Amino acid sequence: MFEGDLQNHDDSPVGDQIVVLRGQSWSDYQRMLELRKDGRVPRFAYLEGQLEIMNASQARVALTSRISHLLAAWCLERGVDFSAYGSWTLEDKSTACALEPDECYVFGSDPAATRPHLAIEVVWTTGGLRRLEIYRKLGVPEVWFWRKGRLIPYVSSEQYLEAPTSSVLPGIDLAQLCSFLDRPTTSEASREYRSALNQAKASR
Repeated sequence: MFEGDLQNHDDSPVGDQIVVLRGQSWSDYQRMLELRKDGRVPRFAYLEGQLEIMNASQARVALTSRISHLLAAWCLERGVDFSAYGSWTLEDKSTACALEPDECYVFGSDPAATRPHLAIEVVWTTGGLRRLEIYRKLGVPEVWFWRKGRLIPYVSSEQYLEAPTSSVLPGIDLAQLCSFLDRPTTSEASREYRSALNQAKASR
């Protein structure tokens, strides 16, 4: 399913198709959304006059889905309420920025949430806009970046800082989660991960 070894994937500029247009107004960005209508392809990001247009590769989509299923398994095993919002279009005209995550979540019961608590980005191809800067302007508390076999959490105060553990999901072992990503199927990865979580719970 994935293009080679996840641990050694070098995020060279292949796979995802990414184009960045410069000198674009906010209305240009909005026009692109209108032309796309209700579809989710391509995906857009906007930052201060720069418009990124991306067609995500199958490998990126597959890996995002695998991470999402394992995160859902952890939440279910730990009794954490969550809602997944996929590539939610997040935008703020006042700061001239917008973005559509690979995946994002709201935790707890908050039907009025205007921003996710957590966004996930898979770095499969280099290039494109400074996504952390966009997330900072949008006010998303935490972002996880998958790159070269690791999930790295970035936690925001005034700036994002790389953190050793997640703030929004304290207790989750991201290295353990990543160790199940290379299974042949998503169902096998989820079963084995849930089994490992249950074994850890039973040993306490």
